[in-house]
Formats: sequence, C-alpha cells, structure tokens
Amino acid sequence: MDLPIIRLEKSGLSIPDEALRKEWILTNGIGGYASSTSLGINTRKYHGLLVAAFNPPVDRWVLLTKLDEEISIGNETYLLGSNEFRQDINPAGYRFLLDFSLNPFPTYRYITQRVHVQKKIFMPYKKNAVIIAYEAFNPREKKVSIRSSPLINSRHFHNVTNKDNLAWSFVQKRFEQGIIVQPSDPLSTLILSSDNGEGFVQGGNWVEKIYFRVDASRGESCMDDCFRPGWFEFHVAPKEKKRFHVLATAGKSEEEAQNLFSSIHRRLEDGDILFGQELERRKSLLTRFQERYVDLEINDWLRWLIQATDSFLVDRKSTKKKSVIAGYHWFEDWGRDSLISLPGLTLVTGRFEDAKEILLTFTHYCHNGIIPNRFPDRAGDTPIYNTVDATLWFFNAVLQFVKYTGDFDFVQRELWDTLKIIIEKHVQGTIYGIHMEDDGLIAHGPQITWMDATASDQFVTPRDGKAVEIQALWYNALKTMGLLAERFNQEEEREKYSSIAKKASKSFNEKFWNSEKRFLFDTVHEKQIDSSLRPNQVIAAALDFSMLDKPKREEIVGIVWKKLWGTYGLKTLLGDDPRYIGEYVGGWNHRGKAYHNGTVWAWLIGPFTTAFLKAKDYEESWRNFAFKNFLQPLFQEEILKAGLGTISEIFDGNHPHSSRGCIAQAWSVAEPLRAFVEDVALKRPPYEGEALGSQLAEDKKL
Repeated sequence: MDLPIIRLEKSGLSIPDEALRKEWILTNGIGGYASSTSLGINTRKYHGLLVAAFNPPVDRWVLLTKLDEEISIGNETYLLGSNEFRQDINPAGYRFLLDFSLNPFPTYRYITQRVHVQKKIFMPYKKNAVIIAYEAFNPREKKVSIRSSPLINSRHFHNVTNKDNLAWSFVQKRFEQGIIVQPSDPLSTLILSSDNGEGFVQGGNWVEKIYFRVDASRGESCMDDCFRPGWFEFHVAPKEKKRFHVLATAGKSEEEAQNLFSSIHRRLEDGDILFGQELERRKSLLTRFQERYVDLEINDWLRWLIQATDSFLVDRKSTKKKSVIAGYHWFEDWGRDSLISLPGLTLVTGRFEDAKEILLTFTHYCHNGIIPNRFPDRAGDTPIYNTVDATLWFFNAVLQFVKYTGDFDFVQRELWDTLKIIIEKHVQGTIYGIHMEDDGLIAHGPQITWMDATASDQFVTPRDGKAVEIQALWYNALKTMGLLAERFNQEEEREKYSSIAKKASKSFNEKFWNSEKRFLFDTVHEKQIDSSLRPNQVIAAALDFSMLDKPKREEIVGIVWKKLWGTYGLKTLLGDDPRYIGEYVGGWNHRGKAYHNGTVWAWLIGPFTTAFLKAKDYEESWRNFAFKNFLQPLFQEEILKAGLGTISEIFDGNHPHSSRGCIAQAWSVAEPLRAFVEDVALKRPPYEGEALGSQLAEDKKL
C-alpha cells in the first residue's frame, strides 16, 4: 500500500510566519525524535535533528540541532540554511526552497543557479540516530561544492544553552569518517560521519542567541547557543547527480555511541537499505490495517492517522515492554493518556501484543491500588501517582482488550490479581483521599482528575469531592470486574462487585442529575455542587456500562453539542461562563487558567462521537452526519495545519480554534480514530458480545 504524501509548494513557503507554523516530527520508537519546521528553521527548544532518549523513553537530550547547507559555484556561495535571531532570519536560505514534503519522511528541495539539492531525513527504528540523505544535481559545466555544517548541543530538551554559563567546553576527536564531539565533562557523546565526500573539515565556533519564537510566545526560555564543530564537504562534478549521507549517532557514553555508530555506518554506503527497511515497516502498518478492514476505504488522511499511531508507541527500558508517549514534544508516558489511547493506538490497529505490554507496564508500577500518573523525564523510572482517573481508565483498557482479542486467559493470568487489589484499595481508601463512601461513589482530593492545571501555585479546576467522570469510570470498572469474575467462575466476587455497582448507580442518578438544567453536575462535594457545563459528563454517556438511561444520555449529548462544540473537539467550559478563556496563549499562568476553562480538546471527540451515535442507534444517516460534522475537519484539515500528518493536543476555544500545545498528541489521534472505526464505520470489536455478555444486558434494563 502506498504511503501518504504532504507537499508544500514554493508559494506556500514564501511567507515565513505561516510556513513556520507547520512542523514535522519523526520518532524512533524509544522516545527520541527529529523535528523542525517546513522551512528548516527551529522555533522551539524542543526542535532538533537528533533528540536522543538516554533512558528510553525519557531523559531526552538535544544533541544535533540542525544541519545548514551552502553551495559554492565559482566565486559565489549561496547559503541554504536559515536560523532565526531576535532581529531577523539570517541567512534567509529558505528563499531557495523549491518545495517541502513529507513522503513520509521530511524532504527539502533547494534550487539555486540551476543546481538542485535534496535533503531527506529519517531515523533508524529504535536507534538514537538520524540519517540525512542528500542528492545533488549539477547541470553546469564546472564542479560545485556543497557544505553541510552541523549545529550541535548537549542539553536536556527542557533547557537552553548559554555558552558563557557552561562549566565545560566541547572536545572534538577527528577520525577518518567524521568527528566525535562531547563535552569536557562528558554528559553525552555525538558522532557525526559521512560517506562519498571529502571528509570533515574541523572548525569550532559558537552561533549565539538563536531565537525560538514559539517558546518566546509562551513566556519560556527562548535563546540558545549552539556549537559549530566544522563541516562536511562534497564535490559534484559537471553534469553529475551525486548522493551522499550524513549520519549522527548518540550515546550517554562514548562506548554506547561508538557501538551504535559501528552497527549503522557499515551499512551507510547502501543507505537505500536502511531507508527501505523503515519504509517497509511503515507500509506494514497500513497493510495490517487494510487486512483487518478489507471493505474500508483507506484515504490519505486515514493513512496519516495510522502512521501517527505508531509515533506514540515506545519501548520502556525499565520494564522492557511497550509504553505510550502522551505527546510530542515534551510529554512523557502518562498513565491516563496511555490507557485512554490504548484502544485507538493498538486495538483498532491490530497491535495486540503491544496492548498487552502497555497493560503490563502499568501493572508493574501499580502502587497502593493506583496506576502512575506519569514518569517525569528527569526522574526516569520514578513515577508520580497523583491521579484518580488513570487507574479507572485501566479497567476500561482491559475491557476493550478482551472485546478485541477474547484473551481472557491473559487477563486472568497477568492482570486479575492487580485489578482486585485496586478495587479493594479504592473501597478501603488510599492516597490523595481516594476512597469509596457509603453511597458507593468515589470521593477524592483536588487536582487529580484530568483537569489538573495550576496557575500562580493554585489549582485552577480542583474538582475535589466526587467528579462526574470518576463515578462513571468507577461504575464501568465495577461492571468490568463483574463480567470478569463471572468468566473466571468467582461467584462471590461477582456478587460483591454487582452490589457496589447497583448502589453506585442509584446514588449517581440521585446526586448528579441536574433536573433544572437537564445535564449532569460536574462535581458533587459535601459543601457545594458544581453545575458548570463541562464535557466530562460525555464520558458517562459513552462508556460501555453507563448509569444513565437513554433519554438522559440523549439530553447530555444534545446540550454538549449545542453549547461546547468547537470544530476540532469540545470546549472545556461554556463560553458565557465568567471563567471562560478563549485563547491558550501567553505565559504559564494564563495558559494554566485557560487549559480547562474554554480550551478545545480533540480527544473528547472520541467519547462524544460514541455517545452521540449510541443515542442515535448507529443509524447510517447519523453516522454519515457524525463523520462530516465531527471528525472530517480534524482528519482532513488539522493534519495539514500544525503538526503535519498528526493531530495537535489542544485548540483555542475562540474561533478559528488555532492549534496549541503539543503538535502531536496520543489521545488526539487515538480517540477520534477509534470512534471513526468503531462507531462511524461500524467495525465493531469482534468479541464485543462475548465480552460484555450479561453485564450489558443488566444495563439495558435501565
């Protein structure tokens, strides 16, 4: 199956302010990546051609910032590279760009004085390495020279470099194919090499105060110093078409970098093999999807989404199993995001072994009955547990897993004991005030739902007490435990979970239904009730096991659609609420206040579409309507606007709903894709009936 292509012609690259909003990212399956813009100008401290993950998938370091090229023709030199400084873009080499494309790898094509240079970037899978493949054509009567000059760094990707504050300097070690560069206080090692050229010409100067416009707009550190160790030089004879490569490999130690270099460089002369292997791996993702859904039309936008799912699935070194990067550039593997994304990333796409490994990763780190919230990039393997919902999403991920695989044996063997402990801990009480009260519902402390932003050291949306989606997930978890207990012939356990579920359902309907406004309260607290119209209640209408009857689900879907729809997802707060903030811009505090008070979230399209079509009994006309009105703008417009070929984290609440946050977010891709396949295309999980069984029959009596 052909891979998709996004191409930006010269006319679309001529206005820098517009072209610089279009970013690309390649990932390597272990947390590392390469990323920049369509002009090759870095606008974030997170951009770089080689951002290596030293403790996969975290501890990420910017090592190779970029490569800038220049062409010498006779006595004239033309600078193709571009960098932005506070005053201007200098040099303005982007003016020589003929076009930029993702095909599926980022490819820049330059032309000057009839000389063509193509630059293609790709990453070998599961390697902290990047290969830049050049192809030059010289139609002239005299040879031309091409230089490729690396800009390098050695910094954690949350930081920037000020050379005057460094306690170390770069040390260069020349060798036949290139150069080894590392700080005198060895924090990292970068090896740069090439083939088919004149070798590396050693230099050594700093390029100071490179300006990152996106970081500046966010009130973050935005000035960076980079080191230029020299350049690679290549000569192209008259009428010759020549190909050459630059390889960068990285390691925490020199030995690690050398071993990686040795394994790749000996194959570099036949770069087509490495390139072809990665192409075939990507094509196999599409082939597997097509084989699962033989009668589903696979358009380019769907091809891009399938490719995008792969970018978030990574190896975790500490467990030697799969995990999920929540978003690029800066998120780590988060429990909540991983488990919400699991169905769309792995089950819909047929990656069942990956799904198992993700479930086992979070089982491994379950503590006090709580699944980790996240693994901080700097802390490596020490998780943070400040979440109430990640654990409950774990049950839903298990439920979806058995719906797709029918593999109850795996669940009983590997997960069942952990699942039982989690329920027990929630009933008895555990950390962050999480406990079941006499009404069968879950109470919890502040700032541990997905709406967890802070500003000025205050919780923006504390939501302590009993948040609506937490009760929905708790009920769904209890029903899931009931069906598993029934499957495993544990009748006493089944009755226990069923009894709690019935009590929770009765209490929920008594306490959460706002009979005046005809939707659910967002949070119920012993001291007050929050009647804000927020999208969280959609989850209560979307889950397989719902405490709501059909008329209430229909009312919820209707008012959320009418009041909170925002083209690319759902707004997090009603527009006429005094707390509403329509633009996610500015410094940390302003963005923190806006994050869940108006900002549009794409992932919510998933549960919303599911709830909407459940309420419409999946009628074909409504499925067509849902695609056109809910999913199509995200799938066919957004993937061409910000993170090319993928979907952003968030959008402004105000029109035109500009892309914000991460340029590629796991659940922004996974949940809309899942909803499209399951609910719009109506490709239901093959073991759904067997998995849900009698538990769903009980719910349908509501």
